[in-house]
Amino acid sequence: MAHTNESVVSEFVLLGLSNSWELQLFFFAIFSVVYVTSVLGNVLIIIIISFDSRLNSPMYFLLSNLSFIDICQSNFATPKMLVDFFVEHKTISFEGCMAQIFLLHSFVGSEMMLLVAMAYDRFIAICKPLHYGTIMNQRLCIIFVSISWAVGILHSVSHLAFTVDLPFCGPNEVDSFFCDLPLVIELACMDTYEMEIMTLTNSGLISLSCFLALIISYTIILISVRRRSSSGSSKALSTLTAHIAVVILFFGPCIYFYIWPFSRLSVDKFLSVFYTVCTPLLNPIIYSLRNEDVKSAMWKLRNRHVNSWKN
Repeated sequence: MAHTNESVVSEFVLLGLSNSWELQLFFFAIFSVVYVTSVLGNVLIIIIISFDSRLNSPMYFLLSNLSFIDICQSNFATPKMLVDFFVEHKTISFEGCMAQIFLLHSFVGSEMMLLVAMAYDRFIAICKPLHYGTIMNQRLCIIFVSISWAVGILHSVSHLAFTVDLPFCGPNEVDSFFCDLPLVIELACMDTYEMEIMTLTNSGLISLSCFLALIISYTIILISVRRRSSSGSSKALSTLTAHIAVVILFFGPCIYFYIWPFSRLSVDKFLSVFYTVCTPLLNPIIYSLRNEDVKSAMWKLRNRHVNSWKN
């Protein structure tokens, strides 16, 4: 294993959400539905965008990539959590724990940058519409997606490089349903103050700065939209509210956890569930309900399949 000779912990014990068998059955039923709906909803968005020529634009290209990241985030810990509801002794190997930390921070970091790219796309579309086709070309969109993944992976590696070599020599109980970085760091047999500061700096401040940048950007865009009075502005406002809702619901728990990463309350465990299990569901729900083009494309796809069955 890639850690120091002092480390004797080969696995971690996940305490899960509850010790009550009845509650675990209830959680299994609820989160199974959320998980399946989330994965199928995001897959549906990718399919619709790929096959509907009306959605062949930079905004929907970025949206399909956002759905892909949400599918990845849905699968890094949720399937194991669902299985663990039926397991009394919930464990995860040291390597598996490090993999969860790496995957979570890669996906979260990538999604942050992709949301910034989507805000830039909306800014150009609304504030500089005559130059939109020239600026937001396919090459720039691919660059945005590549940068988002690169930043996410680098963000994650910067965490993992220090965590994997921490001396874990005894305590191995993680009070969550997955390996949450701050909770794992607390188990190290050393003074983790410097690690806590690094985690705060790397995750908390990045999350907060991205969130503030997005809020400022969307505020400027909203002011620009409000000054107009047309059907196009109404459509733009509907799209913007969907974007803003995703940003707030995505960054809210993220900022909460990593601005105060080592001060946990009992409710934090359930906020973790919302962040890791429910957040990937926000994309298909919000965009399907708020975006007329996506809704229209969904009905078009449905009618095409209904007609093919009748024939």
